[in-house]
Amino acid sequence: MRVSRKDLLSRPGTDVPDSRGRTGLDRIGIGLDRNPNVGITRVEVTSDGWHVLRRTTFMYRRRDGRQVVQQRETYDRGNGATILLYDAVRGTVLLTRQFRMPAYVNEHVDGMLIETAAGLLDDDAPDVAIRREASEELGVTVGELQHVFDLYMSPGSVTERLHFYAAPYGPNDRTTSGGGVQEEGEDIEVLEIPFDEALAMTSDGRIVDGKTVILLQWAATAHLLCPSRDITVRLDGNVPQPAMRSVRNPVPQY
Repeated sequence: MRVSRKDLLSRPGTDVPDSRGRTGLDRIGIGLDRNPNVGITRVEVTSDGWHVLRRTTFMYRRRDGRQVVQQRETYDRGNGATILLYDAVRGTVLLTRQFRMPAYVNEHVDGMLIETAAGLLDDDAPDVAIRREASEELGVTVGELQHVFDLYMSPGSVTERLHFYAAPYGPNDRTTSGGGVQEEGEDIEVLEIPFDEALAMTSDGRIVDGKTVILLQWAATAHLLCPSRDITVRLDGNVPQPAMRSVRNPVPQY
C-alpha cells in the first residue's frame, strides 16, 4: 500500500502532536551542513513511542568522488549520564543491579546487569541529571564531580551521547535507600563491591555493561583507588561478609 505525502505529514509527531506533545520530529537533521559530503534530503518518523525511530535519506559523497543516495535508521532516546562512585580509602565502588529486557532477549542468562548508576538527562544539564540519578538509584548525595569524557555508545544506530562522571563517596554520603523510582517501574539493587573484584568481573563476564566496563577500566588507569580487601564491605556497620552483598539498609547506622 502506497503512503501519500498527506498521510506522512499528518503522522503524530510531525505536524500534529504525538502522545507526548511533540511535533517536528521529522525535521531533525534537515539543514545540517557541518559535513560538506553529506546532504540530508528526507526524514521519516517510523515510530514515535517513548523514544523516536527515524529513517533518514541523504546524499553522500564517497572518497572516490561519487555521490550516492543512502538511508539510515536512527534511534533517538536523548542523551544520558553515568557515574562511578568510589571509596578510595576502603577500595570499593558502588554499583547497581537491575533487569534489562534487551540484554535478556539477546542471550544474557537472566537479564540482571551490574552497572554504574545512569539515566537520561530529561532536559537537565548533565551534572544535574547525574546527581539526581545517583540519589534515586544509589541513595547517595554526591559532592564534587569529576567529568571524565563524553562518548557515543552505539553510533551506528543510536543518537545518544553519554556523559561520564566519577565522584568519591563514603558511608555518610548514603542518605536514602536508593533503589530507583518505583512509579517509573524501577527495581534497583545497590551493590558495594571491592574495586579489584569489580575489575575481575569485567573479565569473567559478570559485568558486561559497556559504560560500566569503560569507567572501571578508566579508574584503573587513573589509579583512583588503593588495593581493596578481599571482601565486599557493607554500609550498615556489620561485620564484613566474604562475598559480594547488596546494600539493603535504608541509611547507614552507627
